[in-house]
Amino acid sequence: MSLIRKNQKRTQRRLLRNKKRLKSSSLNRVSAFKSLKYFYGQLIDDNAGSTLVSCSSLELKNLKGDKKEQAKAVGIELAKRAIQKGISQAKFDRGAFIYHGRIKSFAEGLREGGLKI
Repeated sequence: MSLIRKNQKRTQRRLLRNKKRLKSSSLNRVSAFKSLKYFYGQLIDDNAGSTLVSCSSLELKNLKGDKKEQAKAVGIELAKRAIQKGISQAKFDRGAFIYHGRIKSFAEGLREGGLKI
């Protein structure tokens, strides 16, 4: 089995394991996505199938520092927007990403902004 195929299977297992854990809760979901250049976060209502609040590093001006600090700033801003909408608690969906680096900084920013995850 090639190395690429093995990595794809590992990523798929991680994604399915995370999805199974998220299905059991009725809370709104905070989804995280990172590209090579930007970071995106959104609060999703799975029952209605709609996005309630979103934020990205593209929207925020005057971001300084490395990508981890930018992800944390996105988390803080997303938490502020969610609290303005009256949402104080959500579940965290990291997708197929491992919980470290930018994903971890984003989650810390959400907690620091006042959102309980």
